Amino acid sequence: EVQLVESGGGLVQAGGSLRLSCAASGFTFDDYAIGWFRQAPGKEREGVSAISSSDGRTFYADSVKGRFTISSDNAKNTVYLQMNSLKPEDTAVYYCAAGEPLSWDAVGTYDYWGQGTQVTVSS
Repeated sequence: EVQLVESGGGLVQAGGSLRLSCAASGFTFDDYAIGWFRQAPGKEREGVSAISSSDGRTFYADSVKGRFTISSDNAKNTVYLQMNSLKPEDTAVYYCAAGEPLSWDAVGTYDYWGQGTQVTVSS
């Protein structure tokens, strides 16, 4: 059974940091890209970052470049999203997803999704 479990969300003040984790099981980790997405109330789910588990290529949305860093520990089948200099507009439910997407931020082309973790940034 494929499982993606996110953790690390919480409440933080603007300018603070959080590290999200996505623990994956039930599939060959190296075969998939792992993406982080977020969805704020009333908004569509959007891509934040992604990493290719096979070659380590990384991708970022313009809104988080220079503030967020994605990394992968293939031995632990876990992907991390280090979020620094957080802003109130980063507030959302963050999801990780696995698949072979047509492009890194193509929400509909990821095969597996976690349950999400809430990130709230206060001003």
